[in-house]
Amino acid sequence: MNDNVAPFDALTRAACKAGPVRVAVADAAQKVVMETLRDAERTGLATPLLVGDPNAIRTIAADLGWTVAQDAIIAAADDAEAAARVVALVREGRADVVMKGNLHTDIFMRALLDKNLGLRLPGQRVSHVFVVTLPGHERLLGITDAAINIAPNLTAKAQICQNAVDLFRMLGVVRPKVAVLSAVETVTADIASTLDAACLTLMSRRGQITGAEVDGPLALDNAISARAATGKGILSDVAGSADILLVPDLVSGNILAKTLEYLAGGVAAGIAIGLAAPVVLTSRADPAPARLAALAIAALMHHRRPQVEPLLETAKNSIAAAPQPEDACRPLPAVTNLQPLPVSLPPQFRESTQ
Repeated sequence: MNDNVAPFDALTRAACKAGPVRVAVADAAQKVVMETLRDAERTGLATPLLVGDPNAIRTIAADLGWTVAQDAIIAAADDAEAAARVVALVREGRADVVMKGNLHTDIFMRALLDKNLGLRLPGQRVSHVFVVTLPGHERLLGITDAAINIAPNLTAKAQICQNAVDLFRMLGVVRPKVAVLSAVETVTADIASTLDAACLTLMSRRGQITGAEVDGPLALDNAISARAATGKGILSDVAGSADILLVPDLVSGNILAKTLEYLAGGVAAGIAIGLAAPVVLTSRADPAPARLAALAIAALMHHRRPQVEPLLETAKNSIAAAPQPEDACRPLPAVTNLQPLPVSLPPQFRESTQ
């Protein structure tokens, strides 16, 4: 397990060095959530604001031997109120990062995406990235989108791709390699995801997706195994060495991420990007290492991007995440607001620009 989370340890050290972030947690009364936040506070990664049932929060904290400051606990009657309160903390300038606790994703996201009181940014698509470590696999692996965009169209996929690229560049990958996944590696009119993949590859070459090498369609084996790619005669700078896997839809991405986590020993840190604050969006069943890693990534996102003001303008035609129609996409090219992070990181983070 220690070898598996070593790349995340490097990110956590970098985030701690930058200073603690104020993290608002919706429905914090869950043992694994509280354990994560206790460790984050003790290491200097985060200053928690715990929203939910005060009595339940204090009981769990006592069981963990954690003394929580009185003003760090914010009462909320139910999950919907807890989600609304963490959003309000960001809008009021009292929190830097939002974290999902023991509540359903749809309740949490509904508050974040609220047109008037949420954290939407004008012209910005919201998407999700699982950043995964795997035993014996030295590279961090991104999977997107496996939690927010249900059935994205071509324009949506381009924006999802750009979001993930910006995230990995911020983490230190000089030029991420993106494999656009399908079931096969040939363009086939009967499989729509292969057509989207071919278009995304060309869009990257034409500068509509920037800062990355994008290639597809690629099947999963071709994307991550050089032996499989060579055996199939695939000539590609991405095949066999992908940093990011862009999946056809939410269902396939979710299955892939959870397969790697539960059957291959992976640790998956879930992050939602494209809002006015970084969002730790993990499953309620995720273990503490995954939550801590996601919090470290969110902290780095906060430290390495310009601060934004979500209250100046109501978002118009901005996101096409699950609750919105797909024609609400913003036009390309995307504009990134994440800056590279100059820290010493694992091997894939030390690539040259050649």
